[in-house]
Amino acid sequence: MSTSSGSGRQQQTYFPRWTLKTSGVIMPEERLSWGQTIVSGLQHCVAMSGSTIIAPLLMGFDPNVAVLFSGIGTLIFFVIVAGRVPSYLGSSFAFIAVVIAATGYAGQGPNPNLSVALGGIVGAGVLYGVIALIVMWLGVGWVERLLPPAVTGAVVAAIGLNLAPVAVKAVSAGTFDTWIGLATVLIIGVVAVAAPGLWRRLPIILGAIGGYLLYLLIANGLGFGKPIDFTQLSAAPWLGMPSFTTPTFQADAIFLIAPVAIILVAENLGHIKAVGAMTGRSLDAYLGRALFADSLATIVAACGGGTGVTTYAENIGVMAATKVYSTLLFAFAAIVSILLGFSPKFGALILSIPGPVIGGLSIVLFGLIAAMAGRIWVENKVDFANPANLITVAVALTAGAGDLTLKFGAFTIGGIGTATFGAIILYQILTSPLARRAE
Repeated sequence: MSTSSGSGRQQQTYFPRWTLKTSGVIMPEERLSWGQTIVSGLQHCVAMSGSTIIAPLLMGFDPNVAVLFSGIGTLIFFVIVAGRVPSYLGSSFAFIAVVIAATGYAGQGPNPNLSVALGGIVGAGVLYGVIALIVMWLGVGWVERLLPPAVTGAVVAAIGLNLAPVAVKAVSAGTFDTWIGLATVLIIGVVAVAAPGLWRRLPIILGAIGGYLLYLLIANGLGFGKPIDFTQLSAAPWLGMPSFTTPTFQADAIFLIAPVAIILVAENLGHIKAVGAMTGRSLDAYLGRALFADSLATIVAACGGGTGVTTYAENIGVMAATKVYSTLLFAFAAIVSILLGFSPKFGALILSIPGPVIGGLSIVLFGLIAAMAGRIWVENKVDFANPANLITVAVALTAGAGDLTLKFGAFTIGGIGTATFGAIILYQILTSPLARRAE
């Protein structure tokens, strides 16, 4: 009850009055010491950096611009949700296939039709914003009907399982890569379980550092693997302006890319539910704001040459591992990302992290996301003796893990979208009055 009353007092101001707490579970309206906040915020920067940089590379975007706008987008999100929903906004993988299709990108170097892709992403952001306004207008009651715990858990698990092949592929290029990835996983686990005090809250960043140094020792030092090439890192300047690009609006590209907004809504719904489950409180009151913030951040990013953004599963994984949900971490991480966006040296450093190390980090983070579904089902006492729950979850997990793709003309829905919409629709059918009457 004290938590609820405290939350009520917090509502008297737009932003929370973050209270200091240095141990146990740190809730969104609480904060660590400033030193711990800085270090934990850096951990979130590390968690988002791999995917936030890989996604633009696959589409021919500038990684530094993507990092910069991920920080700007996260601050936009932070302000619109009043600092009450812990989330980081990074590059969305949902745009990759449609951007490549719309621009004819060959897969190497800068995308020559980048501005056309940006116009389509702006269109997706606008459509996303319209959906968000509808959610804000109609309220969140319909969300509860569409996303009961059985469905929510299935969506969260599908997200983690869908990303699993990406992590496994990153550590499967050879025996050496596999062992480096597994060693990184072990370092993360040991830190999370056995490290003293503050260090136990930093398993991801320490795992990244440990894996990097181990790879450097064995590959560069002993010659048992492909050495890290520091040529680009040495040549890159510390400070420099990112290469901004403005959008060009072409109808065919907009119609091809804009429907991705539906997938972003599905992803954001799953992430908000996951964070709500971890913190033990419903965040549905901020759902409309969260969707609108994500849409606005996507529009802003695309107007300057950045990728479309989404709330990041990787950072949800960090929260699951550390039990630190303070929203101040994300404000700090956003500021750091903005500064790093103006540092080509940072981009070169991130690109020097060996793939097996990134793979090891991903194995842990994606696995934590999938495992969070179990908590949702247990805490909400989901009855798997009920065929509607059992079949819905079974189908969603298979569709997500197998990346079941549906194509509607030029528009493609990948495994996460298929699992999400499939779970929602299937559950409604199986629990409809017609189904109950047949029962």
